[in-house]
Amino acid sequence: MKEEYRQDCPYYLRDYLTYVRTIRNHTEKTEENYYLDLRIFLRYLLMINGDVPEGTDFEEIKIKNCPLEYVERFTLMGAYQYMQYLMDERGNSNATRSRRTSSLRRFYEYLKSKAGLIKSNPLELLEHPKTVQALPKFMELDQTLQLLDSVDSRNKERDFCIITLFLNCGMRLSELVGLNIGDYSESSRTLRVFGKGQKERIVYINDACISAINDYLKVRPKSPTEPNAMFISSHANHLNRLTNRRVQRIVEDQLRRAGLGNLGLSTHKLRHTAATLMYEYGGVDPLVLKEVLGHKSVATTQIYTHLSDADRQKAAENSPLAGFKATPKKKDDEK
Repeated sequence: MKEEYRQDCPYYLRDYLTYVRTIRNHTEKTEENYYLDLRIFLRYLLMINGDVPEGTDFEEIKIKNCPLEYVERFTLMGAYQYMQYLMDERGNSNATRSRRTSSLRRFYEYLKSKAGLIKSNPLELLEHPKTVQALPKFMELDQTLQLLDSVDSRNKERDFCIITLFLNCGMRLSELVGLNIGDYSESSRTLRVFGKGQKERIVYINDACISAINDYLKVRPKSPTEPNAMFISSHANHLNRLTNRRVQRIVEDQLRRAGLGNLGLSTHKLRHTAATLMYEYGGVDPLVLKEVLGHKSVATTQIYTHLSDADRQKAAENSPLAGFKATPKKKDDEK
């Protein structure tokens, strides 16, 4: 986590972020998201307690001196009023408010049960805003072939390999960026990836992935600073591991090149696509798909197993009652 974030934190938030990273074993990105969510909350506390000079922009409120007392005397009703503020004043969606509710509940649970800094947890019964589960965006098979066939750049082998892994393995962005050369085994046809919470899993790869990786490794520049990183930048003076944002831009550039730049697709949508293709064309069982994608629960995997119109039609036609018809009335019955 960036040092300037920590310098901005009151001691109890700084200690919590340390706990999140070292004990809960969350990634730096997750730690940063907790900080951003809780910074908004502490700014809100300072504002409603009259500790903000008149005319101060909300984004300029410093949280370092926010008293723990404000946190401790916060109430469940105050939390619902805070959710109202996030919706009305900050325009937060249900999904965003739901995430910030989770951040708040975990923060209070830590303060009471782990750190012993507050006597009771007023947010123990705080409910999450209801969210509508929309079907994920994904690419059709012909679009994926169109994308792969059109990949071209100064680093074609690298960029083709990145997109091939996304579409065949369903990796998360952070998992791909974190790949090391030593995580690849051609003999066992596997990649070792580290998912959420640094949980390790083995991903089996196909011929397309092996070919793409081998072609890239032949031309991969040697980096004195990142000798083990699978994907590195091509700038002679900055041979570093590719960042999340750089990989996102690579994917965005190739989507535009393929004429698919106006579909709202992203690296995460490529993950949706991989899961959908495995399910629809590969007949992969949801429980197996759960392991491939690194989900904790099969309930999460089910959003990827949305059925096509053809699947739904086939299901209807294959019902054991599909051919049952009413028996015509006999003439005697009409009397």
